[in-house]
Amino acid sequence: MSYGFIFAMNKRNLFEKVWDAHAVGELSNGQTQLFVGRHLIHEVTSPQAFGMLREKNLPVRYPERTFATVDHIVPTNETQEPYSDPLADAMIKELRRNCDDFGVTFFDVKTGKQGIVHVVGPEQGLTQPGMTIACGDSHTSTHGAFGSIAFGVGTSQVRDLLATQTLALGKLKVRRIEVNGQLGPGVYAKDVILHIIKLLGVNGGTGFAYEYGGNVFDEFTMEERMTACNMSIEGGARVGYVNPDQKTFDYLKGRNYSPSQENWDEAVFNWKSFCSDDGCRYDDVVRIDASEIVPTVTWGINPAQAIGIDEVIPSPDEVNAGEKGGIVEAVEYMQLTPGNPIKGTPIDVAFIGSCTNGRLSDLEEVASHIGGRKVRDGIKAIVVPGSQIVSKLAEEKGLDRVFKEAGFEWRSAGCSMCLAMNPDKLIGDQLCASSSNRNFKGRQGSPTGRTMLMSPMMVAAAAISGEVADTREVFS
Repeated sequence: MSYGFIFAMNKRNLFEKVWDAHAVGELSNGQTQLFVGRHLIHEVTSPQAFGMLREKNLPVRYPERTFATVDHIVPTNETQEPYSDPLADAMIKELRRNCDDFGVTFFDVKTGKQGIVHVVGPEQGLTQPGMTIACGDSHTSTHGAFGSIAFGVGTSQVRDLLATQTLALGKLKVRRIEVNGQLGPGVYAKDVILHIIKLLGVNGGTGFAYEYGGNVFDEFTMEERMTACNMSIEGGARVGYVNPDQKTFDYLKGRNYSPSQENWDEAVFNWKSFCSDDGCRYDDVVRIDASEIVPTVTWGINPAQAIGIDEVIPSPDEVNAGEKGGIVEAVEYMQLTPGNPIKGTPIDVAFIGSCTNGRLSDLEEVASHIGGRKVRDGIKAIVVPGSQIVSKLAEEKGLDRVFKEAGFEWRSAGCSMCLAMNPDKLIGDQLCASSSNRNFKGRQGSPTGRTMLMSPMMVAAAAISGEVADTREVFS
């Protein structure tokens, strides 16, 4: 890994171009009043915002720019309403009411288009290059894979967006992260972003937008780029993006909300103009050798506490005093022994899904390897498609049968065990091999539950082995 600085006059990076194109004006406090081209909402952070509009008798300023879905609380083990969880049932009904009253398009469970908001946006063609996109969810950075500037906001900002379609924000610095070279066998986009976070830390991106590039990102599919951009927030960055290219345009062509055929060429011409200029300015540049990245798994209680599958649990005696306390806390909570290999750690639950890794390509990759294998006895293993469309396409390909035959539960679309705002929760101190994005204490529903983040293929390897395992060995 190497660091550097790049500066060139009169050339701009994508972040600067998108920011300037959407700047309404500069405020006295130094912030920019920024127009937001697309606003995505869900059932958790929107009810209070709509309530505030009602209190002030305000309409949604541009309802055609706002789109809603339900994802966080929706049960994945039930398909019929009313749901057994009265809170989930009430929150879905409230979102329906709000969308009806304010003229907002709602991808309801009845439409066949429902799913995790960061899966639904791209698959509907709502996420496009050069856009500003906001949502009341931290993982809105996912949409940056399309060359947009996408960021999560709080409930009061959801209110402001509904009422004005603008936000007051401070401009970020831009760090370019280049990954060049050849990824080794069994190394996926999830391993790449975990490696980046491990190197730069959970606070390394504070005040930055991350621009991802290099031949590895050039070669990534759009869904792989989404996986990496999704976890930018785990590295402290508010925004993560990839410059749009032909893969971006091919992905978007023909989708429901993409530009029509007669407007397509003009749209692509415009999108290309938002790419970072050759030799443009960055506040920082980090270069990473792809060959250094191996299948990676978190061992601790934040996403930067990660190691390669062949490494051992860090010892507090081997780090400086400032890091010692964090390692002690993490190994105690995770019930691990410093110096022991991470490989071979027994698991209780395996979860494939989330806005990080619940897309069709994730499910296809795992299904292509698990045929003829079985989930180890005693392991609870679930697969949760990221959207109803992903589920439909997967079932048309017979992927659901492959997973079921291997011993996985096949669920309906939703956030599921990523954050446990639904019935899918850990029990007691269960350890979960998870393809999601956060491993904080209690993240998956139990105050003592433990989470290890890894790629879907590593989750599958753990489910079949009953312990943290090297996907390169299990599926060789």
